[in-house]
Amino acid sequence: MIGFRTAREKKRSGSRVRRLAGAGLVLPLALTTALTAGSGTAAAGPGQGPTAVVSLGDSYISGEAGRWKGNSLTNTGNRTGTDRAWVSGSTYDPSKVYGASEANGCHRSDAAEINGAGPLASVAINLACSGATSDNVFRASNGGAAYKGEAPQADQLAAVARTHDIKLITLSIGGNDLGFADIIKDCALDFVLWNSYCYDDQQEKVDQRIDGVMQKVGKSVDEIRAVMSGAGYASGDYRIVLQSYPSPIPRGAENRYTQSDWSRLNTGGCPFWNRDSDWARDTLVPQLADRLRGVATAKGVQFLDLRDMLQGREVCARASKLVSSTAPASARTSEWARWIDSSETQGPVQESMHPNYYGQLALGRCLSLLGARPSGDFSCRNTAGADHTGMYLTAMP
Repeated sequence: MIGFRTAREKKRSGSRVRRLAGAGLVLPLALTTALTAGSGTAAAGPGQGPTAVVSLGDSYISGEAGRWKGNSLTNTGNRTGTDRAWVSGSTYDPSKVYGASEANGCHRSDAAEINGAGPLASVAINLACSGATSDNVFRASNGGAAYKGEAPQADQLAAVARTHDIKLITLSIGGNDLGFADIIKDCALDFVLWNSYCYDDQQEKVDQRIDGVMQKVGKSVDEIRAVMSGAGYASGDYRIVLQSYPSPIPRGAENRYTQSDWSRLNTGGCPFWNRDSDWARDTLVPQLADRLRGVATAKGVQFLDLRDMLQGREVCARASKLVSSTAPASARTSEWARWIDSSETQGPVQESMHPNYYGQLALGRCLSLLGARPSGDFSCRNTAGADHTGMYLTAMP
């Protein structure tokens, strides 16, 4: 059994809230290090100083769940080789994976997309933070809000733009504005407690919110452009990539566990009805992707479509399997997303339903491939049975 509770115990379960260690605003360690590294040139900017690629946004690009190489039912030691934070005995140190960002929960993984994208620039700077909304991207002077003790991401970007020659900025935002975490929680509770579907109520909420969410995503792009223009960059000096989200769960027919018992909850960590799974995979994720592409087109930036990126590699997918003593952790056979561990026996619940270590390597490969395509919108997909090197791009019509 992983950390799942019975239906009765579920009534008492809830997400834990990470508290900030301090009240003052701080810069991420990655940014501090990058600024220090660039301090040899008092002022850089477009065409001068070390080149940089920068990621902004939320948990899907910060590197949340990068701690895990697949999912295992083993709750001790290195969890059958899946837990990269294991030290020895019963000791775990998540900062091995998340570095200084473990302290405030931003969870910038060492395997985050931007770190696995290869030589796009001399420096990769991850400013994204798990849980961030669009308001946490905007400049403070234009309505932006600090988050988890850190300044708004656009203000952090301004500091980088003054000391580096930024070539590419990749942005993942909108999911938290839309309420992804609440959708997942409500749909799981409908499976575990209420024996009802969630898709109808949730679709109504999504339809009510999505126009406002897209306005904020568009403003996020505008804020990035304003920062870059203020630092002396012309529009042709750098690129912005707006990306969508992958589905962490498969369609009902592609789930290896039946919905008629508790195996999806207690074994697979994917407590969702077939009908709700189909809605999430074939309606919600595509709807969000299509709307994000609309923003990218309107704002004149590139779009990276990730809706199919985890196909066959999702939590509980038939084409993948749990890690065990007879099925070692492997990018070719293991799941590429983190399951739901509501009791937090293997780590914080905030890691749930995110691309794991393997998934993040795949995301990095997607960004690397896009780096060689200076224009156009592309969809990134995996090759069945291959590792992250099997990722490929398809031009979108």
